[in-house]
Amino acid sequence: MKTPKYLLLLIACLFTFNAFAQQIADSSFLVRGFAIAAPRPDGVADFVKFINEELAPRKVNTLILRVDYNYQFKSHPELRDSIALSKSDVKKMVEACKKNSISIIPQINLLGHQSWANKTGMLLKIYPEFDENPWVKVPLTAAEYKWPNADALYCKSYCPLHPGVHKVVFDLIDEITEVFEAKAFHAGMDEVFYLGEDKCPRCAGRDKAVLFANEVQTIRDHLAEKNQELWIWGDRLIDGRTTGIGEWAASYNNTWRAVDLIPRDVVICDWQYDEDNQTAVYFAMKGLRVVTCAWNRPKVAVSQVEDLYRSRALAGKALKGRFYGIAETVWSSPVQFLNGYYGKTVSPQGGDNTPWNTFKIMFGKAGQLDQAAVSK
Repeated sequence: MKTPKYLLLLIACLFTFNAFAQQIADSSFLVRGFAIAAPRPDGVADFVKFINEELAPRKVNTLILRVDYNYQFKSHPELRDSIALSKSDVKKMVEACKKNSISIIPQINLLGHQSWANKTGMLLKIYPEFDENPWVKVPLTAAEYKWPNADALYCKSYCPLHPGVHKVVFDLIDEITEVFEAKAFHAGMDEVFYLGEDKCPRCAGRDKAVLFANEVQTIRDHLAEKNQELWIWGDRLIDGRTTGIGEWAASYNNTWRAVDLIPRDVVICDWQYDEDNQTAVYFAMKGLRVVTCAWNRPKVAVSQVEDLYRSRALAGKALKGRFYGIAETVWSSPVQFLNGYYGKTVSPQGGDNTPWNTFKIMFGKAGQLDQAAVSK
């Protein structure tokens, strides 16, 4: 008995609909991220406008906000910046993100990045006993800071084995994730040059990879108690010498071996800015979810977006979900970024190589690939 034509047509329509639904589901599974410093109080309104008018239309679903000490902490008011966000300021951003189905992931730089040039961060400024190498002094002025230098000073670190550091750090994590209503926390942990120093009374002689992995585990375990995820930058987990990537976007001090020691549920933000080194494949093969991060090179960002979609299309079931998404990262203040984005300032030195141009081109490419997948 022949199957009626209308039934064949119905089956074909159902198959097409299911394929279409799968394309949409696959696209929505991806992290489409934007990482930037949290605005100061007087910039919240402009930032909320950017969320509504620029992030949402591009289907950005994850906002990583580098808060650090730009919040009026109640648990440790001594660590607040002199001008800091209030709870009311934060809730304005939270509500804008809720309305647009955007998850906020607040960030506080942990372990490394406890100083910058001639400025010591609030944690070591208030609690100098946490310093991994207090004998290295931060220069008094920015003009005195030069790299390289005799102390190999780029940014200071806190000592992960100091008995008092996690009590303070966990108080901050708990407060910031609560006010941002966050399901994940970004701990930074990039560019850690000081770890396991020979003169440190606690860390001397210890394996740097183990020290790094243990700190990841400690932070991850604390977050897991509240069913929250840990996100970190991935550079310290890459062998800078073997890959040729170098000591900035990868590790020269052997922390890279920690990639096999950290929990598999940690999300890796893999920043490779100047070249498309395809390190996302490395992290995925290690069993980790990876978000590929771009900055100010549009051509590199486009290549990375294409890599992501290609990898997800070609990978087997186990690997596919580990290619977790893409994110644009910004390393200036929100004011500087928004001024560039809206054409209020220009960057003649950078030309097209700016974070705002990369943002537009990267998400434009992602949108094209989404549309192409749906139209197949």
